Amino acid sequence: MNTEFSFIILTFNEEQHLPRLLDSIKGLEAAVFILDSGSKDNTLQIAETYGATVQQYAFTNHPKQWHFALNNFSVQTPWVIGLDADQIVTPELFKRLQSFKSKDYEAINGIYFNRKNIFKGKWIKYGGYYPKYLLKMFKFNVGYSDLNENMDHRFVVPGKTMTWKDGHIIEENLKENDIEFWIAKHNRYSTLVALEEFERLQTIKQSATEPSLFGDPNQKIAYLKNIWWKMPLYIRPFLYFFYRYFIKLGFLDGKTGFIFHYLQGFWFRLVIDIKISELKKKARPFN
Repeated sequence: MNTEFSFIILTFNEEQHLPRLLDSIKGLEAAVFILDSGSKDNTLQIAETYGATVQQYAFTNHPKQWHFALNNFSVQTPWVIGLDADQIVTPELFKRLQSFKSKDYEAINGIYFNRKNIFKGKWIKYGGYYPKYLLKMFKFNVGYSDLNENMDHRFVVPGKTMTWKDGHIIEENLKENDIEFWIAKHNRYSTLVALEEFERLQTIKQSATEPSLFGDPNQKIAYLKNIWWKMPLYIRPFLYFFYRYFIKLGFLDGKTGFIFHYLQGFWFRLVIDIKISELKKKARPFN
């Protein structure tokens, strides 16, 4: 049994994805903990087949799911890796993890993995989507889930981090090949993001990460989000799409890339702005 790290995975009706992920990590012989939010398909049976430890917890949002998982599983290793069910570990990353020894990382509290995002079978390489570094591995009881986020789950660690640029996690949600699923999912997500931004405007929520343009990947994102939140509604989706599609060369992703960058970079952001406007109107009913 691996004594260096364990995996934690979130699931909800993931029979299509979970075997793919578990197959990619099974040779590491690490403990696997799965927090499920009420799957109705064969997700739990698959988890049992692979010997995973499973708990269930009603879903509110991803940050709260991760918070529950990190505080309720009996992890016995010094490090933990948090993965989504629609991700897989590439052979190159597998080799890095296979040789991982915690004694070699005593001064480090977190490690960023490089992600490749696949949409409708195509790697979205441009538009600022690659390289994309996500804090996925961290010391247990040191890293935590940022509860100030409503939709984008973000792990936070104090102290030093490092980035593994070679070796990747592949993220491909096969359900999103059905555009109706994608739109319905992102419509739900837009409500969470709009509420989060509205609460930030009212200073109910604040970032758990110190913004810095020259800091680690999470700090850079926090810096850019601070700029985004100050931009005028309805204008910023146009600017963001232009930036992604032309400045960051999203057009090189071809037809599938256009669909992705338009939907994710413009449509999704516009719906968020509309919902923020609605929240503001409800907060000032007589204005």
